[in-house]
Amino acid sequence: MLTRNSRISIIVIRTFTLVVGFCLFTTYISAQNSADIPLPKNLEQGYPRLYITNSEKKDLQETIKKEAWAKDVLAGLHGEVDEHVERHVKDPEWMVSRLQMYWKTKATNVYINGQDYSHADGEAPVPTVRFSGSRDYTTLYGKPKLEDILPYMDDPRGLYLPNKSKEGQPFEWVEQSKTGRIINSINDEITGLARDAAFLYWLENDEHFAKFSYDVFHTYMQGMSYRGEPIDLLNGHIQTLVGFTNFQVIHEGILREIAILYDFLHPYIEANHPEHIAMYDATIKRWTDLVIKNGVPQNNWNLHQANIILKAAMVLQDDENYEDKKGREYYINYILNVTSARQWSLSKFIDYGYDESNGVWNECPSYSLGVTSSLTEFIRDFDNTFDHNILPYTPVMSKAVKMMPQYLFPNNQIVAFGDSNYGPISTEAIEDMIRIAQKNGDKDLEKEFTGLYRLFAKDKEESAQNRKRHSKGISSFFASKPLVLNQNYKEHNIEDYITQTFNAPSVSWHVQRMGKGKDGLMVSLNGSLGNHMHANGINMELYGKGFVQGADPGKGAGYLQPIYLEYYSQFPAHNTVMVDGASSYTEMLSYHAFDVLGEYPKSEQKEGFYEDITYSDVYFLEPETQSDQSRLVSIVKTGETAGYYVDVFRSKKQRKGDKFHDYYYHNLGQSMRVMDADGNSLKLTESEEMAFAGGHLYALDYMWDKKSVKLEDDYQAEWKIDMPEGEDDVFMNLWMKGTVGREVFSIKSPPNKAFRGNHGIPYKVDKEPYLTFAARQHGAAWEKPFVSVYEPFTSAEGKSIEKISGFEDENGNNEFVGLNILHKSGREDFVFSSANHQKANYKAMSSDATYTLFGNEENGDWVVFIGNGKEVSAKGHTIITSEMGNVVLESKQGELLLNNEVSITITYKNSKKKFDAGTLRKIEIE
Repeated sequence: MLTRNSRISIIVIRTFTLVVGFCLFTTYISAQNSADIPLPKNLEQGYPRLYITNSEKKDLQETIKKEAWAKDVLAGLHGEVDEHVERHVKDPEWMVSRLQMYWKTKATNVYINGQDYSHADGEAPVPTVRFSGSRDYTTLYGKPKLEDILPYMDDPRGLYLPNKSKEGQPFEWVEQSKTGRIINSINDEITGLARDAAFLYWLENDEHFAKFSYDVFHTYMQGMSYRGEPIDLLNGHIQTLVGFTNFQVIHEGILREIAILYDFLHPYIEANHPEHIAMYDATIKRWTDLVIKNGVPQNNWNLHQANIILKAAMVLQDDENYEDKKGREYYINYILNVTSARQWSLSKFIDYGYDESNGVWNECPSYSLGVTSSLTEFIRDFDNTFDHNILPYTPVMSKAVKMMPQYLFPNNQIVAFGDSNYGPISTEAIEDMIRIAQKNGDKDLEKEFTGLYRLFAKDKEESAQNRKRHSKGISSFFASKPLVLNQNYKEHNIEDYITQTFNAPSVSWHVQRMGKGKDGLMVSLNGSLGNHMHANGINMELYGKGFVQGADPGKGAGYLQPIYLEYYSQFPAHNTVMVDGASSYTEMLSYHAFDVLGEYPKSEQKEGFYEDITYSDVYFLEPETQSDQSRLVSIVKTGETAGYYVDVFRSKKQRKGDKFHDYYYHNLGQSMRVMDADGNSLKLTESEEMAFAGGHLYALDYMWDKKSVKLEDDYQAEWKIDMPEGEDDVFMNLWMKGTVGREVFSIKSPPNKAFRGNHGIPYKVDKEPYLTFAARQHGAAWEKPFVSVYEPFTSAEGKSIEKISGFEDENGNNEFVGLNILHKSGREDFVFSSANHQKANYKAMSSDATYTLFGNEENGDWVVFIGNGKEVSAKGHTIITSEMGNVVLESKQGELLLNNEVSITITYKNSKKKFDAGTLRKIEIE
């Protein structure tokens, strides 16, 4: 393994590997310590310097001799490059001529028409680098093999490419604006070969490799030196995003590869072409300045840009060697400590994006986890490269890594609202924290993150110690050594990192969970606050029996594609309620949060509460139709393997005139049945009511096979995941209370695209229709809300609920709903839900609360759960609170247990007793 010095400048090698993101995000977070981060000293002066220095070449050569994996990497590089180098000796124009350049026109000025290429003009003395075809990578045309590229291709007809949409994929001329990013892809491939050849030259001193690399490099860089910043003819937002080669500066990754190439080839250039070094440096600086000038600072673009800037900066000379004093130190300091309009300092970026109170980054989960991993990698590599630990300057990072498990469902897949995907959390950020701790002798930090790491590392320590590198890339030689864990630091408990409820207001996300694995229960609610979010109102993800059954559908396609803009990012694709067929607002960067009006237990509370019931009550203002929306969701655990969800969704327009409100729910499964309360299939008929026609969202026309029936009685829907033979089938049953003005639909929706990797679903979920249930309330849905009970179960266990029925308030409150739930175990539950805090009565029970559950076990045990309540009576006990709050009173085996978040008075028979707020404990009243 190489010494620390052999990893000089690794900071710019493995930093910031995120999925490409777009646009801004939200909520200003109070700043942390914003003191400048000290700059590294004693920077390497020779070349190469990014991956390795000349003094460590012998170490690398010894590693290649001794290590099979290193031999494989070297062989892989030769396998990719050798044939091209050999050809270049005899035909030096073959590869160079396949670069995508303005070979004939030698254009200097590029013009774009918004997100598409328009034309180019101006004339340089040499061929210049060609600009991309479109911001949208989607195209009917394919990238040709190198041998199929026309040499010196610069034709007014455009590019000569294979048409993937036609049989046989014939080549044809196509206008440049319709070619996506094929131009960039070709140039990336060619410069990548030149980069690897430069490395092989440095390692083996064969000048044939240097000549091949130099001819590509010089042609490209000389052409780039004459190129101007593209001009948007629309003078729009795109003008602030463009780079020299691409519509988005975050896609200027070729500059990183050019920097690596230049680094290894620099000694050859010094010896053979020193007259061009000033031009190369000036071009790299000008290119870097454009990456700083354009872009988006308030999201992960800042990281992408910083990665590019640092790579480029590290191959420059020191500040003092340039007349403008803008050299290596200048650009490193810029990334760490300087904030400009579209490139923020590391400190400001972290201050803005993280919620200091809980460590949540304000983007959707996949992007949030990616940012955290990239930042810890940056901190680790900075420490390795410059022997300076900047973790103390980023104090929120420790909290950000420890909160990552809060994203997990009981099957260890993350929640996936917005532009996210279902899958496990990566352990990379946790590993980085361990490495930082080990290097700096911080035993407490190492112990904390070793315990967390052991929870999620697939093969634990053995895997980490014996990991091999199989990549053919140059970076494989310089990757960090395998992680070695301290045997004294044992695995922690998952409960150390996840809590029964978790609220992240900076992304409008609230989660409730209980239990683990297949029999765990969890519901995730999200609004639309932050970056990479969808227009989805109060959206719900629902877990059951090992699967995220009520799953979000993902982004479906590229961000500029109609199906993303018109369906996947819109209300009907989510588990939510849409008003009048019109609910919508800006997706991607969104500012539409819900308010958490109530929850139990408190967010991040770890003990002292009743564990078998949770609830949340959230309010959302749907901006398009100015509608009040309220969603109350509760989890009720009734046995080791049994439990259910209560979902009460109210919706009404503030200005009245409600046409209809549509409740959507999508669930995994190969089949779905819509039934009456007794389990008999309802007779649905084809319907065209739920469609774009009539002035509704385009999203509705992406759905098909729509059938409906109008009814007033209770009804059910049931989804079946048909598992392979020998495994239990998995079901989700939805019972919904009927009411006047109700119509129910069965629908097929576009496939769910959010599942990646080994998700265990027994069918091609990304190819098959996503089976959807919808309930339409004609008129307002506030006094006639959508009242649902969800129960996941398996074929082996069957349903635990025997019967559900509704009841009314005996006082006639129109904003009240009641449920009577009978269980096969003999348990009986009564649910009270009120939107207006009027006292409701049913039989011997009364409640003035947002949510009340009376649970009665067959053995005589009982529980009274009060969510945001004032006065509740049952079982001879009357509970009066000093203020609205949550209370649990349980009678178990003759003992009373109480958890009250506010002070209360309990009256029982002739006794009356006051209790101050307290955690769950045993009490006596008489």
